[in-house]
Amino acid sequence: MAALSFELLAFIFGLLGNIISFLVFLAPLPTFYQIWKKKSSDGFQSIPYSVALFSAALLLYYAFLKTNAYMIVSINGIGCVIESIYLFLYVLYASKKSRAFTIGLILIFNAGGIVVIMLFSLLLVEGPDRVAVVGWICAVINIAVFAAPLSIMKQVIQTKSVEFMPFTLSFFLTLCATMWFFYGFFVKDYYIALPNVLGFLLGFAQMMLYCVFKNATKEGNYEIDDLKVQNKGQPAGEGKLYTPTKIYKADSINGKEMELQQIVVSKTPDNI
Repeated sequence: MAALSFELLAFIFGLLGNIISFLVFLAPLPTFYQIWKKKSSDGFQSIPYSVALFSAALLLYYAFLKTNAYMIVSINGIGCVIESIYLFLYVLYASKKSRAFTIGLILIFNAGGIVVIMLFSLLLVEGPDRVAVVGWICAVINIAVFAAPLSIMKQVIQTKSVEFMPFTLSFFLTLCATMWFFYGFFVKDYYIALPNVLGFLLGFAQMMLYCVFKNATKEGNYEIDDLKVQNKGQPAGEGKLYTPTKIYKADSINGKEMELQQIVVSKTPDNI
């Protein structure tokens, strides 16, 4: 009876984990709608989607080795498809430099990395040890993925702004980690359960940070970027019209400077 209850609980938490993970996979849709609308992926990074694809593909391979891990197979199969579509759209609308970098990343990191792990586990490891080795690799990768938001948390503390750490995403990531922890616990798969303990703790910490800083005054440091004086192509000088220039935020997010409103007022010559 106890075993039956554990199986039922594992099914429930696995199903909930699938549903919530699917919603998390769909979280970047607004970003890619923006990319599609602008017909450009400049200012965005492909690395998070490449890492997500690698993690999903590795977990899919682990699930096949483990056998009967249908909950892991289903969501990570879907995840591989979704992340592949994201990367395709990114490459489609990327600049030449970003396109070359992303294609290289996919070939070396995603395809190359998975092939190396598969060959290593199939040729050099035998029997149950194969599942254990790949399981530990999955656990380490998942811990690294869960640790990635630490940079965002540091930024929130420094800037006292939660603009780039939305509460909804933090909440669903925490909920997702909770579901997969209990799924791993009930099926006794600690390669799945243990990394999600860290995922829950970091997700909870993100939500606490959000509550602390959500009403904080946004204090940004701004700088005038190469204040340029123009007068219809003529050199600036005494009595010339000073055209407005743009002010940029000192910090940059994801490698993209956030352009602010043009607030430098034109100066009119005194003799007009």
